[in-house]
Amino acid sequence: MVIKSAEFNISAVKADGCPLPNLGEVMFCGRSNVGKSSFINMLVNRKNLARTSSNPGKTQTLNFYLINNDFYFVDVPGYGYARVSKSVKATFGKMIEDYLKNREALKAVFLLVDFRHKPSEDDVLMYEFLKYYNKHVIVIATKSDKVKNADRKKNKEIIKETLNLRDDDKFIVTSSEKREGIGEVYTILDEIIYGISK
Repeated sequence: MVIKSAEFNISAVKADGCPLPNLGEVMFCGRSNVGKSSFINMLVNRKNLARTSSNPGKTQTLNFYLINNDFYFVDVPGYGYARVSKSVKATFGKMIEDYLKNREALKAVFLLVDFRHKPSEDDVLMYEFLKYYNKHVIVIATKSDKVKNADRKKNKEIIKETLNLRDDDKFIVTSSEKREGIGEVYTILDEIIYGISK
């Protein structure tokens, strides 16, 4: 996978506001402060395609980014942010659920968790939710540059056990700062979008 072009396409809150489902889509989800925007920016080698913010919970729509004029990255609102009201959280949840249940163009979901910490209850619920709808899930552990080498194996096991990962689930440790794991992610994108396996 070589990403040659990436551009913001459209934001949507309902199915009728999404692009026509004629291209494959890959969804990115995770807690509000997990580093989702930084991860997307690393993949496309751009500093601010996906807007990073010091205020978690800023993404409040389904944001579609057209990649190589060939498929979409879909950035959805982060979950688990306390300052977002219950009514807003409910709106986010309904929007994401409708997208997951009904979007035929969705090929896979990258679920981002913080490599430094045990997955939260929200992370576990999201993983189970995705599996309930039979989605192809790739678990991305972010911020590995902030974890000591001596702790990496332990942290991997904690995440896998807490989420109860299936044997066929991909698990990739990444760092947006050091670009760790990017090759593995590109390989998976080739498989998802183009059916190319290495």
